[in-house]
Formats: sequence, structure tokens, C-alpha cells
Amino acid sequence: MSRFWLIKIFRTLLTLWLVVTFTFIVLRTSGDPVVALLGADAMPDEIEQFRQQWGLDQPLLLQYIQYIGQMATGQFGVSLQDHRPVTQIIMERLPATLGLGLISYLLAAAVGIPAGILAALRRGKLLDRAVMAFAVFGFALPNFFLGILMILMFSLVLQVLPSSGTGTIWHVIMPAITLGTFTAGTLARFTRSAMLEVLERPYMRAAQAKGASFTRRVLRHALPNAAIPIVTIIGLNLGNLIAGTIVVETVFAWPGIGRLLVVAVSQRDLALVQGLVLVIAATMVLANLAVDLLYGLLDPRIRGGAR
Repeated sequence: MSRFWLIKIFRTLLTLWLVVTFTFIVLRTSGDPVVALLGADAMPDEIEQFRQQWGLDQPLLLQYIQYIGQMATGQFGVSLQDHRPVTQIIMERLPATLGLGLISYLLAAAVGIPAGILAALRRGKLLDRAVMAFAVFGFALPNFFLGILMILMFSLVLQVLPSSGTGTIWHVIMPAITLGTFTAGTLARFTRSAMLEVLERPYMRAAQAKGASFTRRVLRHALPNAAIPIVTIIGLNLGNLIAGTIVVETVFAWPGIGRLLVVAVSQRDLALVQGLVLVIAATMVLANLAVDLLYGLLDPRIRGGAR
């Protein structure tokens, strides 16, 4: 394995370790979870017994070493609230989040990338201005505000779509559109910029002078050379697949990881919050790693730079 790949993998593992450590320390120094769980009226004997039962009476360093040891064996602790393994709780909610995230991402890619390409090919025309207006709209409008607007319009006024829950294809339409609008606008904007930069390169004019057709110039010359910035934004947004659902799941009462994280934080469920943060961080970090590795495949000069 080359030095390029080893460096990227080492940085990924280091980032995950820092996230775990930071989350562990912050959760235990920002307040007493025992009081939050048992209430302010709990007796001192009950509080002390709870601390001993869950190992919260031990020194912070010893708790950290034990937690890292559990992680090394694939265990993320037991929920203080549900008294079930954190891994089991997360796996119950993960399919709902992944389903919503993938549907919204595919919708955003199907709209944003072609829109950005068409806008670049029609630079300065009405289509270009319309795509850029959509990109600014999607980029600037908060998810929670768009979600509430859609609920008011399609659930309360028109009464054609359910406002919350899951179970049918109709339940996923509004959350997917709400979540995908930002990504679609971002993809359209970056795709347009990447295509415009490539279309002005000398080799594009040379291909035209050699008699290459418009379609060939776009598909064989422009798109491959614009791939790296497009892959970058795709990877970053793909890494946000789970983290980006937190607000949307809360607005639409979607039973996924994002909503579970909000509940776990409010209940001071330490083990569950740590497990959820690690899953979200791992998704983002691994997506960035995949983008970096794909860079090396798309452009060998990047691998050479690592050497």
C-alpha cells in the first residue's frame, strides 16, 4: 500500500479518535446526567446507587479507558434510558435515516448536476439565470423553514400529504424534498462553476477545431475534467447524509437517527449520544476518505504529490 493511502487512512482514524474523546469529555463535564435522569427530587442514596450501577462514580480517566476498551470489541455501552445495548438501538433507527437520506440525495443529484451542466452550456441565458436562482434559493433557505412551509401547504391547506411519520411512499415525499433542496442547489452551483472553468480551457477549443461534435466535446472532454470538483461536493454532501437529517427528522417526526439524537441529548443518555455522534462522524469522515482516495484514481498527480 502506497504512502498516499496510508496517510489518508491514518488521518481518518485519528479524526475518529479525536471525535470520540471530545464527545466523551464534553458530555461528562457539561452537567450531571444522574440528576437529569432521576430528577432533582431523587434521594442521595438513589443517586449514589445509580452512579455505582453505571460506573459513573469512577475517575474520568478510568471511565474513558473502559469505554475505549469496549469500543475495541465493537461495544458502545448500554443506554441509560432504555437499558438496551446502544448498537441495537442505533441499528433499529439506522434504516429509516439511510432510506430518507439516499432518496433525498438521489433526487438532489438527479436535479442539481444536470441543471448545473445546462446552466454552464447556456451561460448568460434565461436557463442559466433560472438555475442560479434555484441554487441560491436551495442554498439559503433553512431546512426547518422549508419543512414547515411544506407541511402548511400540502398537509393543512391542500391535505394531500401526511405531515409526519413513515410507512408509505407518501410519507417520504416532503422530507426528501426538504432535505434534498439544499443539496440540489449546492450541486447545481458547483457543477456550473466546474463546467465553466473547463469549457474555457484551450483543449476544448482544440477539440472544436478538430471537428469534434458538441456532444463529444461535453461528454469526452468537459465532464471528465470537471469531475474532481464535482466529486468533492458530492462526497462532502454524501458525508452529511446522516447529520443533515437531524432537523428534518425532528420537523416531520421521522423515526431515524437524527430524531433519536435530539431525544438522547435532552435525556442526557451518555452512551447513546456517544454512539450516535460516532456514527455521524464516521459517515462524514469515511465519505471524505473515499473522496480523497477517488482523487488519487482520477488524477495520478495527487498521488505523486503525497510522495
